[in-house]
Amino acid sequence: MKELIACCGLNCEECDARIAYVTNDDNLREITAEKWRKQYNSDEITADMINCTGCRIEGVKIGHCAECKIRICVEEKGFATCADCTDIDSCETVGWLHNVVPQAKMNLLTIK
Repeated sequence: MKELIACCGLNCEECDARIAYVTNDDNLREITAEKWRKQYNSDEITADMINCTGCRIEGVKIGHCAECKIRICVEEKGFATCADCTDIDSCETVGWLHNVVPQAKMNLLTIK
């Protein structure tokens, strides 16, 4: 489970992009692409893009995860997740996400 917690604390195990990739589920890819197109107001999201192994696991990353500022920060600092950082409570890079998805921060506190 610890490897499936993203750098920011989101649970990759619950992400539709990872589930679709692991199960090779083209229907879930279509459904997820449609949902994310609406959610993120982005017509560029296609079913072919819905593939990800997980933030901290070697392999393919969905577009956002590959360029995520939080993930890049964690990697540059040599940390496993934001839980390893002493600035987690005041960090602007991840703080906005923890305000929107408090469970992500709870996940980090659990593995810390």
